[in-house]
Amino acid sequence: MDVHYPHEGGAYAALVVAADARFAAIVEEHVAHLTDVESYQPGRLFARELPAIQAVMTEAPVLDVLIVDGYVDLDPDGRPGLGAHFYAYLDTPVIGVAKTAFRTATRAMAVHLGTATRPLYVTATGVHIEYAVALVTGMAGRHRMPDALRRVDALARNTR
Repeated sequence: MDVHYPHEGGAYAALVVAADARFAAIVEEHVAHLTDVESYQPGRLFARELPAIQAVMTEAPVLDVLIVDGYVDLDPDGRPGLGAHFYAYLDTPVIGVAKTAFRTATRAMAVHLGTATRPLYVTATGVHIEYAVALVTGMAGRHRMPDALRRVDALARNTR
């Protein structure tokens, strides 16, 4: 799942659903558009993204796990990040995959995919971090970002 905020305003939330643990076989794609979204507020990204996630989830099947672009928790004390708020709303395990390091997210596990020299940062709630890391490292794709995450990013960015 991913959310994009175009320059002209609003938001597009995208979700791809896979039929296998490698996320190699995408069986559904969903996109929701919101014309109005809250302004960005530091430390409250979830307040901006949750309505978009709620909108795209209305069409989705029941999920075994949700993988989001971002962090589940933000510091050693477990301060909730985007993924933790989704978990509270959906009661579905959430794995966060972030492209950049967040200095206080010390529970994040760095993983390298393909021949990438820059890591991705994995966090999780509702599943053990070891399972989350294994799932992310096993995702289909030859690049730093697994194919399913690249696809959902493209859907969110290119839907007009």
